Amino acid sequence: MQVLYAQPTLVEDLRSAVNARLDTLVPVGHRGPQRVNEAVRYALLAPGKRIRPLLTLLAAVDFGAAVGDALDVACATEMVHTASLVLDDLPSMDDARLRRGQPTVHVQYGESTAILAAVALLNQAFATVTRAGRLPCETRLALVERLSAAIGFDGLVTGQENDLQDRGATSTVARLESLNHQKTSVLFEAALEIGARVAGAADRSIDELRQVAAHLGLAYQIADDLFDVSLATGPQSKDLLKDANKPTVVSLLGAERARERFGHHLAEALKLLPARGTGGTPLRDYIMVTFAQTRLC
Repeated sequence: MQVLYAQPTLVEDLRSAVNARLDTLVPVGHRGPQRVNEAVRYALLAPGKRIRPLLTLLAAVDFGAAVGDALDVACATEMVHTASLVLDDLPSMDDARLRRGQPTVHVQYGESTAILAAVALLNQAFATVTRAGRLPCETRLALVERLSAAIGFDGLVTGQENDLQDRGATSTVARLESLNHQKTSVLFEAALEIGARVAGAADRSIDELRQVAAHLGLAYQIADDLFDVSLATGPQSKDLLKDANKPTVVSLLGAERARERFGHHLAEALKLLPARGTGGTPLRDYIMVTFAQTRLC
């Protein structure tokens, strides 16, 4: 298994499986309003890195589950993530114009349709988990609870509200990373935990994965902030300089020290990652490739 997962093409195979399954989990047009359906598919099926569903799948595999057992719940994490992007991009939020290399959903379909598409995606995420028939009912119930917690009062909603209302008062790295934890880490935590729970991992291992994901989310947000202020040329997948007037780890520490902070969080994540047998694991290999070599830094 480890030899297979050392092959770079295998992650691409998993990403392709996610993309193919997502295509079947959202309506083509025979149900519901056509315009909302189109907006949902436009947002969800646009080329993305699929980091969160891949974390779910690789965590499940690391703890002994079959890919097929975790595929639908992995897709649910991507639906939640995509819905959060659609909402974050709205004019009343971050007012972004470009996402995943194409105009944002509200630019393409209008603000009202974008909001409805995001709501539809969130509901479809929960429906997808409850319909994951290869999993026991009690497991599906636990996964719904975990995913809802990542979205709600202790998760993405609070993170976005604090980002909009309180970021100007966030003058220390500690306070900023607390905000970034809610904005980014909580869904990383849910993605890894969901995969491990599909495989029946022990509570101790799940607690360790939460700590891993907390550091990964903070590393990812620093990388994103570094890319935001980069002088990247050529076609871009998203708007740049969106946080120019907000405190970020980069603005507080400077680019060089921010990169050091990124390295610290990545190293901590890898150190805390539960050992699974000898040598490398699929999840560890993916984290190292995705984060240590990310173009965002």
